[in-house]
Amino acid sequence: TNKNTPLYATWVQLGALGSVEVYQGESLYTYERSGRRLSLCRDINKLAAQMLEVAPEDRKAISSFITAIKTVQGLEGIAGRAHNLKYSIVQKLRYTPALAKYAFMSVKNLAEKFKNAVVKGFLSCLLPEHFSSLALIYVFATITGENGGVPCGGSLKMAERMTARFKALGGRIMTDKEVVKINMSGDKARSATFSDGSEVIADAFIVTADPKTVFGKMLDVKMPSDLEKLYASEKFKRFSSFQCAFSCEGESLPFCGDFIFDLPEKYGNLLSSKYLILREFSHEKSFAPEGKNVVQAMIFCDEKASRGFIQLKKNKIAYAAKKQYISNVILQAVTEKLPELKDRLEIIDTWSPATYNRYLSSEIGSYMSFTLPAKVVPPHVPTRIKGIGNVFLATQWQGAVGGLPTAAEAGKRAVAAIDGKNAAARAFVKEAQQKKLGFSD
Repeated sequence: TNKNTPLYATWVQLGALGSVEVYQGESLYTYERSGRRLSLCRDINKLAAQMLEVAPEDRKAISSFITAIKTVQGLEGIAGRAHNLKYSIVQKLRYTPALAKYAFMSVKNLAEKFKNAVVKGFLSCLLPEHFSSLALIYVFATITGENGGVPCGGSLKMAERMTARFKALGGRIMTDKEVVKINMSGDKARSATFSDGSEVIADAFIVTADPKTVFGKMLDVKMPSDLEKLYASEKFKRFSSFQCAFSCEGESLPFCGDFIFDLPEKYGNLLSSKYLILREFSHEKSFAPEGKNVVQAMIFCDEKASRGFIQLKKNKIAYAAKKQYISNVILQAVTEKLPELKDRLEIIDTWSPATYNRYLSSEIGSYMSFTLPAKVVPPHVPTRIKGIGNVFLATQWQGAVGGLPTAAEAGKRAVAAIDGKNAAARAFVKEAQQKKLGFSD
């Protein structure tokens, strides 16, 4: 969301940003342990001061950590007071080597560099502990570089703006259709068949779904080896989450933005999680009636737990009962931690990895791709599919920690690949016409 970044320009082109206000909260999240709180503040100086106040014994480690955040900002072009400075080549050569040590650390390893228990929890609670610590540093750099805001109106409004942009360019969207087969003719795809038996013929096809549900199923070819290695690797894990939303009586809350706390053992064992993440939406006045708020709770699910939800979904009664049980446990944990909310929260919705599996055809209900482990260079899977001339990949699964930015960039590459093929064809026709061979458009 920083206007000085190339990605901002991409979102404007897609209709997601540009015409809408961006909400920049004072912090991304706040962590609490033993009555002490630490927040990932937008202001990096305030962040450093908070960390030093809580953990003066970790002065050296904090200084190194803050320097790493500023280095990433410089590499991304979001450094300085105006968050618009980018490192020169000389600066990159000077400062980047200091980041190398973090590439070899997991989030857990990074937390262990600190003595203070509050700081340890603050650094451990946001991402799974086996994630590369560089991924965490990039999150901190993004927020403190004014690059991690949220478009007002939320995800739905963002999707609607992108839809309007696509339709304005002549696009047609069929969200009531499910593709079940891409039909081949030789080394090219000819058409796509929908579950209702209808068919669409096209010159090119861009696959955006989880490749695990595409290759060998929708597309009768073997998955590219680069992708196959990612799915088979023990290092690149997948995850999803269980979430529930509460209607909250009264607009005032004992926290602002995202709030994360350690779960007591009795709840941690029941929820298979060390932490509980809460989010409130007071900045979105249209999300709740006047005098109310929305509170959302989330726990991460590993691949095994995610598959369990998807399997259980086959028994609707058992699945509904488990969702209700987990939501009640979460409600108890929240009101025990924050007694001010007792009798003010009412469960209004729940969703699980099975929900994401149903909506996205994502194999284990992942809404992001693989985790990024330490000591590993993030992989990038090519856009083109070997042996097929007109089917292209544009998925978040082509890189680790994939999400919306990864998908948007993959889409750009896919369109460029198609346009490149068309440009080559146009050049051939032009040359043929010049040679008077009788070819025409």
